[in-house]
Amino acid sequence: MQKSNFLLGMGIGVTVGSIAVATMTGGKKTSKNIIGKTLKTMGEVVDAVSSSIGM
Repeated sequence: MQKSNFLLGMGIGVTVGSIAVATMTGGKKTSKNIIGKTLKTMGEVVDAVSSSIGM
């Protein structure tokens, strides 16, 4: 398995998940707040995955 394909799959999965969460939360929170939290979580996930596979 190539690392770039794995990271691409992770990125697509996180993006789809964040879009699903954003649509399910409704209008209670501002989109800027949701996007900021999503990007922070995505960064943490990428760091954890890349350190666990030795990148």
